[in-house]
Amino acid sequence: MKKRVLLAEDHLGTIEVMQLELEVLGYEVTVAQNGQEAVQKATAEPPDVIVMDMLMPKMNGFQAASSIRQNPKTKDIPILASTALARPGDREKCLESGCDGYIAKPFTHRQLGAAIDRLFEAQSN
Repeated sequence: MKKRVLLAEDHLGTIEVMQLELEVLGYEVTVAQNGQEAVQKATAEPPDVIVMDMLMPKMNGFQAASSIRQNPKTKDIPILASTALARPGDREKCLESGCDGYIAKPFTHRQLGAAIDRLFEAQSN
């Protein structure tokens, strides 16, 4: 059975590319176009992993990750911050908000797959 990824991303071009990359990597993909939708979808049908853009409308990725961590139903879902925020301290801010991993845009599908694999490995330990 395919692992399910919730892709939280607001930029349509990025959604198309990342959804295709994730499907090529063998994942079933659900898309949320803002943080609020990501929290709702994660709660309604918890995915195996969430790939979270940090800069989105309605609710940003920091707020969404924090909200997901506070819900007993979703608190253990691994969250990968996928962001253009790549200045010193940005990675730490992503992790402090509740993300388990961090990948800076732009990245290759191999880098994305490796980052997701690391989250699954950490979860199984």
